Amino acid sequence: MERIAFHLRIEEGKREAYRAEHQDVPEALESAYLDSDAGLETYSVFENDGHVFGYMEVEDPEAIRAVMEESDAQADWAEVMEPIVADEGSQWMDEVYRMI
Repeated sequence: MERIAFHLRIEEGKREAYRAEHQDVPEALESAYLDSDAGLETYSVFENDGHVFGYMEVEDPEAIRAVMEESDAQADWAEVMEPIVADEGSQWMDEVYRMI
């Protein structure tokens, strides 16, 4: 199992919109991740003061990245998020420490 993470920044004044959209994440988006060959074990999203941190445990990180880049459900979600999340290039984070 591998751990991967990403960071996003919410546009100023859009924090409540971001949280509201996540109250009802489309089933098609969840299915795209869960039904992929990535072996998704855990997917959590955290937010504080406009900063979003996403954390996943997956068997195949490249497969989950492919879902994020190629699925129609992700493309639809990206349209919803486009006015809410700042576009700052690559959001993937490097793991720098692990205790266990």
